[in-house]
Amino acid sequence: MSATPARRLALRALVQVSRGGETLADVLSDPGATRLDPRERGFLHELTLGTLRWRGLLDHALAPLVDRPLSRLDPLALDILRLGAHQMLHLRVPDRATVSQSVELAKETAPRAAGFVNAVLRKLAHVGPPPLPDPDADPRGWLTTAGSLPAWIAERWIGQLGSAVAVARARAFLSPSPTTVRLNPRIEGAAERCREAGLELRPLTVPGAFVAEGGRPTELASEGILYAQDQGSQLVAHLAAAPGHAFDACAAPGGKSTLMADLVGDHGRVIAAEASAKRLRTMADLVRRWASPNVRLVLADANRPPFGPSFDTVLLDAPCTGLGTLGRNPDIRWRLRPEDVGRQATRQKRLLAAVARLVRPGGRLVYATCSLDDEETTAVVKEFLGTRPGFQPSSAPEWARAFADGDGFLRTRPERVPADGFFVAALERA
Repeated sequence: MSATPARRLALRALVQVSRGGETLADVLSDPGATRLDPRERGFLHELTLGTLRWRGLLDHALAPLVDRPLSRLDPLALDILRLGAHQMLHLRVPDRATVSQSVELAKETAPRAAGFVNAVLRKLAHVGPPPLPDPDADPRGWLTTAGSLPAWIAERWIGQLGSAVAVARARAFLSPSPTTVRLNPRIEGAAERCREAGLELRPLTVPGAFVAEGGRPTELASEGILYAQDQGSQLVAHLAAAPGHAFDACAAPGGKSTLMADLVGDHGRVIAAEASAKRLRTMADLVRRWASPNVRLVLADANRPPFGPSFDTVLLDAPCTGLGTLGRNPDIRWRLRPEDVGRQATRQKRLLAAVARLVRPGGRLVYATCSLDDEETTAVVKEFLGTRPGFQPSSAPEWARAFADGDGFLRTRPERVPADGFFVAALERA
């Protein structure tokens, strides 16, 4: 007997995340993964995403069963144990099969740990997991176990949000994010074609955004009928869409650029810039598939944009930690380090100052991140406004005020709405 291909690939993904190597998306798009039959590929995704999503809880279950801290275990053996514990606690895999397959994985990758893996998982099958901390009495303990957060994120959230909101956000991120889409306005009867394909569309607060349930949205997306885009991301594009010339400074993968172009139609043009030639080619594929006539692509670095102050709107969807997307990307919580937040904030301030020079007098500057951390959001914008008095926060459309937080900025908070966590600041130049 040998370990199944899905389990081998899942272990490889966990190892890469732990080492900071290939991204989860890279591993799951590897030819070895894409060649699996659909059922086995689905099992691979559940193994990988589930183990990463519940890693804190799995470690809580494993810790009492070993005689030393988990941090002192062989990292490969620990990842095998996590995979096994996830199958036992969350999937309908018989305990005997889980133990057998985990031991085979150990024999193939860490032979000296095979007996240890066998003993620990048999013990887990026999005694089950220990009780969980109470979220009210011990919010930090709950966040690092049931909430599956690293200690530094748990402490940061408690400090910024308070215990109750931190727990609510962690709960929201334990569920996979909903599939949110928008339709191509150039496809006649796009909604009807979705219904014919068995896809149910439920409208959300952002105009034109739908939660998609059932059916096969991937096939419809490949035909250019719909585009999968989180509600928060669509909110950003709506605030940046205005007649005239727009500049999308960090545009890949192109969802915001094409939506902005859809919204302004014949009354505007979007210049979408990207510093990576590879990502620009991917974006070009989307523009062709979406048939966006008013999007122009340019290879350019947002730190040194090759334009003057001639744009009616400039959008900076800044590179960030991605702390607002933990439901969709559970690997981020284990890849990030505390110092990454400050490093990204420094980068964001530099980019914001660079692209602000492109906004014509009377134009609009939109700053957005898929992070809700204070250091990457309000702190960046307030420092910018303190040094650039010519810019002031602008008012939001009536429908968007559902996302207002009272400080002049908009946020999609996962504990409140079915969306990733996005921050948006729309500023006007006097």
